[in-house]
This record gives sequence, C-alpha cells and structure tokens, in this order.
Amino acid sequence: MPVSDYRTSTTGIEAAHLHHDTAMKFDDVQKQVADLIRSKILVGHALWQDLSVLGIPHPAVATRDVALYQPFRNALKSTNQVIGLQTLMWHLMRRRVQDDKICALENSRAALDLYRSHAGEWESTVSKGQWPSFLPPNTFSRCYL
Repeated sequence: MPVSDYRTSTTGIEAAHLHHDTAMKFDDVQKQVADLIRSKILVGHALWQDLSVLGIPHPAVATRDVALYQPFRNALKSTNQVIGLQTLMWHLMRRRVQDDKICALENSRAALDLYRSHAGEWESTVSKGQWPSFLPPNTFSRCYL
C-alpha cells in the first residue's frame, strides 16, 4: 500500500528511502530476511511485531524476546502487559534509548544488551527444557512455529 505518513520526525524515514528505483521490493526483503534468520536464534524486543509485518514465521524456541522474558517483567511487576524497550532499558540498565528518533540499530543493541545481561540464566533454563518467557499476544501465534 502507498505510504501516506512517513512520520519522518519519529522514524527518520523519508519518501526518497522508499522510492521504487532505490528501495528493495518487499518480496525480496522478505526472502532475504527469512534466509538470514533461518536456523538462528532471534534476539529482540516484541519480535512478533516484526515477524508479523514481514509475514515470516520463526520457531518460538529460537527466539529470545526481552519483552516476554519473565524475570524482566517480574522485576518491573508487570506480568500481564508488554513493557516497552525504553522502560526496560531505564529500569534494568539505567540507560536511555529512543530519546530522539526510533533507531533500529540502537533498539537492536539495547535488546541484545538486555539479553546478554541474563544470557547464562536464560539459556540454562531453556537447556533444562523450561521456558522462561511469557507467550506473545495470541493474535500473533501465526508468527511462531
């Protein structure tokens, strides 16, 4: 669908970024991302949103979603709602993110830093056959294999 509002002040995306001469076709991006993440563990925040937009399913066991990780949500006393990345970063790492524009690279680094801060405990729990995360919203179950 044609984009009607780029929200450039927030996203940093301008019409020129999506111009048909320079932008990749959606199908090509979808295939490239699917190939990149195949057989990999995905680390991120609210991964179901990205997977849903891309229309790419991924094995749930191969995701490490900091928005769903029980110890993070328990620490912030939020067991029934998703906590934003900014809030997680501030309360758990005392670091600010997304102060200006949304930056995918900054968000990726933040999610990876949160994961790494508990990776040993997280992976130990998974290796014992336990799952240390809440489920994503059920309307996004199609995003996981």
